[in-house]
This record gives sequence, structure tokens and C-alpha cells, in this order.
Amino acid sequence: MSADVQTPSEAEAPTELKRAITGRLLYFYVLGDVLGSGIYVLVGVVAGAVGGAFWSAFAVGVAIATLAGLAYAELATKYPQAAGASLYVERAFGNRAVTFLVTIAMLSAALAASGALATGFGSYFAELWEGPPLLLVAIALVLVLSTINFLGITESVMTNVVMTIVELAGLVLVVLIAVVYTSRGDADFAVLTDFNAQDGVLLAIVSGVAFSFFSMTGFENAVNVAEEVIEPEKAFPRALIGGMLTAGVVYVAVAVSASLVVDVTTLSGSDAALLEVVKADVLPVSAGVLGTIFSIIAMVAITNTTLVTMVTPSRILYGMAKEDVVPRAFSRVHRGRRTPAVAISFSTAVVCALLLAGWALNKAGVGVDVVARLATVTVVFLLFIYALVIVSALVLRGDDETEHTYRAPTALLVLGVLGNVVLLGYVVWDDPHALIWCGALLAIGGALFAIQYATTQRHGVEIGGGSRAQRRTPS
Repeated sequence: MSADVQTPSEAEAPTELKRAITGRLLYFYVLGDVLGSGIYVLVGVVAGAVGGAFWSAFAVGVAIATLAGLAYAELATKYPQAAGASLYVERAFGNRAVTFLVTIAMLSAALAASGALATGFGSYFAELWEGPPLLLVAIALVLVLSTINFLGITESVMTNVVMTIVELAGLVLVVLIAVVYTSRGDADFAVLTDFNAQDGVLLAIVSGVAFSFFSMTGFENAVNVAEEVIEPEKAFPRALIGGMLTAGVVYVAVAVSASLVVDVTTLSGSDAALLEVVKADVLPVSAGVLGTIFSIIAMVAITNTTLVTMVTPSRILYGMAKEDVVPRAFSRVHRGRRTPAVAISFSTAVVCALLLAGWALNKAGVGVDVVARLATVTVVFLLFIYALVIVSALVLRGDDETEHTYRAPTALLVLGVLGNVVLLGYVVWDDPHALIWCGALLAIGGALFAIQYATTQRHGVEIGGGSRAQRRTPS
């Protein structure tokens, strides 16, 4: 058998990273990342697209994302290693160009999301204290979270658990307000079936799902810490699917609550729609005090998501460096902390550069909403990646399986591919200019691939792992 062949016992293989994440910690890691900050900032946009029944868009969005989650859960039990989607595509197709494309797409999505979230944190911070410049606050947040990431994955995940509990408290507060409001007999339940049917109910729902899908993402980040999970073959299916379904229930409950308490016009016209629910003066507490508390909770939610998105690119770089897809320097682990220090430093530098670039564009008066456009670009990349990961799961059926390997229902995986492709088509149709940004990012990635390819050819290096066919070939 070739030295590159991966055996079914891969789940128990030794790793340079420390296995410290339990199944329970992984569940909260997934839950915290999926809940994230999207629900705090996107409710108004989704309400404007769908109408009072915008809870249905969150329900459909969670369903589509969960279908992709099934593929991730299956592949994570086979290949519990850092790198996630990039590794799965490499295993399935063994094509360096495709693997590098997925790697660049994941890195672009995670790094852009980190910059956008850090900027959002600065905006909320300004509501409480207008002293420091927004750019300074955003960069400070990135540096603090990068330090936590460097200290160790246990510290990162435990911090994530604490902040997840805080952000859940904010969402529970919204639901509690709706319960009190409903108990008074003031709620109009007819609004829950009210669709903005100007272009048809189906198109209204699809439009809402497209807007809300950004808040559904994040579960894919969990597989990038697979190499640091205890008994991943048992922990991943439960934690990944359980966390996503829990987040889905919370999303629908919050959407229903917001729709019952505040009219759709007010929600759709607010950049912080859930804050409108808190300020509705339903509870016997000062609306100003509740508003301040909720703003702090929103900042914690953004911090929580940013922490995970900062962990993700460093683990992608680490994992793919071990596969010789990116320079080997990114696979270097700090001797004392056993964390990928080079990859963390590079990721931090890129996010700070994005923040500085955004600040420079605003100073130059270009007038481009960079954050909004990058959010759309992120969704385009992720929908493409999700579909490709599901296809990879189907291609890799029968490879590297043991009695402990989780296997997702084939019919649901096929449905997942169709759902992601349809939603991707709609997003591109709705905002075709996003393709220009995607093309620019891919062009940069292509240049990097050409440099890496030339380097590996000069030194006679082949990508580790090999294709599916190559791994089956006897020596």
C-alpha cells in the first residue's frame, strides 16, 4: 500500500494540535457560530423582503444549510483534520486547481466576514462611547481575538461558550417580550401568514432566504478544528446537526416574536431591528436601560462570531500547508502553545489590512458599501462550496469508512445540492455585480496558485493525500 494512503483509523491518528474539545464544547462552538450576529442585524432586511411571515425564510434557510451540514458531518468523521472543505474536495477529486479554488474561497469568505463583523462591533461600540475612532476599535478587537486564538483552542472555545450564553440571553429577551405582549392580547397572529406577494409568495421566500443565509453560515467553521476534537467520529454528527437545529429553532422563535411585537414597516426600516423590539416598552423596565443592555449583548454576539471566523482561516492555512497546497510555513506550530502561530499572524494581518483598506476607501470618497458587497460575495462563495462539499461526500462513499463513520441519507444530500444551486442562482441574478468582486478574488487566488505551482514543480513536491483513485492504487 502507498505511503500516502489514509487508513480507516484516521480518526484516531496522532496530531500536532492538542485534542481538547469535547462533544459538549463542540456543540456550543457550532451553536455560537451559527447564531452569531446575523440574527441581530438581518431581521429587518428579511422582513422587508418577505413580509410578516419572514419567519418562513429563516426556517427554509436553516433547512437548506442543515442539508449541507449532513455532508460535513459525514466527511468530518472520515477525515477529522483541519482544512475542512478544501481537504474534502482534494480527497474527492485530487485536483490542485479545484482544491486551491476552494481554499481561496473559504479564506476570502472568513477573512472578509471577520473584517465586516469587526466594523459592526465598532459601530455598536460607538452607540455606547463615541470617543475612540471606529477603525481603532475594530483593529483592537481583531488583535484581542487573535491573542485568544494564539493562547490555545481550549481558551478560544471556552470563550466562545461564555459569549454564546450571553447572546442567547439577548434572543431569549426578545422572545420573552413577545410572550408578555401576546399575553396582553395585543398580538395579531394574522401577520404571521402575511407575505409581500408583489412578485409572488415563492419569490418572496427565496428572496428572504438569500438575505438570511449569511446568518445561517458558520457551521462549516467547526470542521476546521476537527483535529482538536476528542473522539470526532462520535462528537461531530451530534454536535454539528444538533447545534444547527437548535439555532434554527431559536431563529424561527425570534423571527415570530419580532413580527408579533413590531410592525414590518418599522422592522424593515431599521438597521438594528431587534433593538426595536426591546424598545417597544413592553416590559416594566426603562426602554433606555434595556436598549443599552441589548446593545452590549449585540456586541458580545458580534465578538463571538468574529472569534470563530478568526480561528477558521488559520486552521485552513495550517491544514492545507500540510497538504502542500499553500506554503509549508503555515503548518508551523508554536512549541509552547501548540497553535498555528504563523497562520494566525497572517490571518490577523490580512483582516487588519481589509479594515485599513475600507477606511481608506471611505476617506477617498469612493462611495462603495464594501461591507455589504463582501457579505454578498461571501454568500456566493459559500453556496458554491456547500454544493461542492455535498458532491464530495457522494463521490467518497465507500472510502475510508468504519463502523463508526456517520452516513447521511443520500436523498437529502441530493436535495441539498439542488437547494444550494437554486439559491446561488438567485443571489447571482439578484446582484450580478457581485460576480465582478468574485472574479477579482479568484484572479488573485489564481496568481497565488501559479506561484505555488511553480515552486512545487521546481522542488518536485506533490500534494499530500492524492486523489481518490491514487489512494486506491497499490504500491
